[in-house]
Amino acid sequence: MLAAIDECLSKGASLDAICAHLGISARSIQRWRLPETAEDGRCGPRMKPANSLSELERQRILAIANTEEFRELSPKQIVPRLADQGTYVASESSFYRVLRDAEQVVHRGRAKAPVKRVQPELIASLPRQVWSWDITYLRSAIRGEFYYLYLVVDLYSRRIVGWSVHEQESQEYAQQLLRNAHAAEGSPSGLRLHQDNGGPMKGSTFLATLQWLGIVPSFSRPRVSDDNPFSEALFRTVKYRPEYPANPFASLEEARAWVANFVEWYNTRHRHSAIQFVTPDERHFNKESAILQRRHEVYERAKKRHPDRWSRSTRNWAPAGVVRLGPSPEEESKASA
Repeated sequence: MLAAIDECLSKGASLDAICAHLGISARSIQRWRLPETAEDGRCGPRMKPANSLSELERQRILAIANTEEFRELSPKQIVPRLADQGTYVASESSFYRVLRDAEQVVHRGRAKAPVKRVQPELIASLPRQVWSWDITYLRSAIRGEFYYLYLVVDLYSRRIVGWSVHEQESQEYAQQLLRNAHAAEGSPSGLRLHQDNGGPMKGSTFLATLQWLGIVPSFSRPRVSDDNPFSEALFRTVKYRPEYPANPFASLEEARAWVANFVEWYNTRHRHSAIQFVTPDERHFNKESAILQRRHEVYERAKKRHPDRWSRSTRNWAPAGVVRLGPSPEEESKASA
């Protein structure tokens, strides 16, 4: 593993990029390079704090919490009531900790218990494997009314594979857009479609259309705004372009004409920073390798002309590789630890 990492470093890859691709931290690589005799500095068994609760105090907390007077109350209610009686036993957090260790902390009340939802993870190693789509507003000339821009983007290539502008947000328009995009891309099999939890995305007829097309839906977590970052980033690019009109669109036709010009520029002329500054079309249609190889040769010739200006190898023009939506398994386990 270290030999492969050293080879990538010698070719100009950054340590951060290597760690992100492998799903590990730089600290892990540093630890692997230590000799076998080196002491492991990671935290070992912890000593029991000198001011921790004794077993007798823990039993007293359990006894108080289970009395008829307090058994229906939370620690946040128990501790102030004890203080009103002139008694201090422990803090609310200590009460919770002891009750949790005794498996006596459970959800109570009529409200639905919170559910921890895992962030979706999708990986695209080729075009037409994972798409993302969403809807955003475009201002109209009538105050309070908007046009709705529907955009479908391929995660691997960042190519906009489908778009439409309408006066309403509707699952019928979304169905038609997905059917057209799916057919235009050759009806790929095993396609995953990531989306948020909006009305058109959760509509029964829209989901039925996905099933009929053989598309597997993926949803963001409820009330999590950044689980669909590729579509959100694309919308920001749309609305922060210098040519984006400062005034509202005068008509639906004007909005559609502007979006058509934007999509043509974005797919064919925009060199995307996340895919080694090739255009989405070049990556989508497998032209990036030849382009990046020519760039590498240009840099090598420049280095031969002026070797004193290059302290290390030339810039890494290797293709961007796989694209991941959501955390790697290693990152997810670290976050839940």
